[in-house]
Amino acid sequence: MSKIETAQVLIEALPYIRKFYNKTIVIKYGGHAMVDQGLKEKFALDVILMKYVGINPVIVHGGGPQISNIMERMGIKSTFVEGQRVTDDETMSVVEMVLVGTINKEIVGLINKLGGRAVGLSGRDGELIKAERMKIYRYTGDERPPEIIDIGRVGKVKKVNPHVLIALENEAFIPVIAPVGVGPEGQAYNINADLVAGAIAGELKAEKLILLTDVAGVLGPGNEGEEKRLIHSMKVSDVERAIKDGIVSGGMIPKLKACLKAVKNGTKKAHIIDGRREHAILLELFTDAGVGTEIVEDVPSS
Repeated sequence: MSKIETAQVLIEALPYIRKFYNKTIVIKYGGHAMVDQGLKEKFALDVILMKYVGINPVIVHGGGPQISNIMERMGIKSTFVEGQRVTDDETMSVVEMVLVGTINKEIVGLINKLGGRAVGLSGRDGELIKAERMKIYRYTGDERPPEIIDIGRVGKVKKVNPHVLIALENEAFIPVIAPVGVGPEGQAYNINADLVAGAIAGELKAEKLILLTDVAGVLGPGNEGEEKRLIHSMKVSDVERAIKDGIVSGGMIPKLKACLKAVKNGTKKAHIIDGRREHAILLELFTDAGVGTEIVEDVPSS
């Protein structure tokens, strides 16, 4: 890239830097971007750059594959029900060890090594994420009550206490959050990281929620005989319809539900983008085209 081209890139980014100055961007960090060493460093540099140009990034990270790998090495079987890891006390200990004791510290260490100022947290710190037990109901027939499936210490977000995050932002730190919540008796709960990110983005009234995934974004049906196509923009009503009609499935559902929660609670836009692309966050924030799928509130009819 020539010097002129470099200058043009910076000029293109300028209006976005101005627009997002002093705004909060919540990023769910997961997938291949957490595994590939080159992508790890580029992610950390992207976040550091955001902070230096006056944007407040808040990171929520996942770690499901890493948890499964450690459990396998320890001889503990992983069991899933409707995409949720069944979490008994032994599994919860492993979840907390991997998320809080290993992954969180690794992310914080890398950001700090490359020139940022990051602080690691779990949802138990300062009661940042108050949780309650998640219940799963299975349909058993029209004339019968649903079956309640016990999946152990799997939680859902009951309340986010933003004061810790606001204090860290005010002191120019980058919060890095492990998705472990605290129950009413002080017990730890394993919570889906997408849902944690959506709840935090809504509570902070973030400018954006960005979810890094291992796909290009939300894929919809293409024309007959063609592959599925990337949906560039969806309204809340589009997302609700896509979930109801089964257009999306599997791991995309909690991501879209996280986006819905964030946007309905005050986040201006949510984005699902491909974390396998180098500097995907910067491309989404600072270029005219953007990448992935954006989710926005429905425009009220006049």
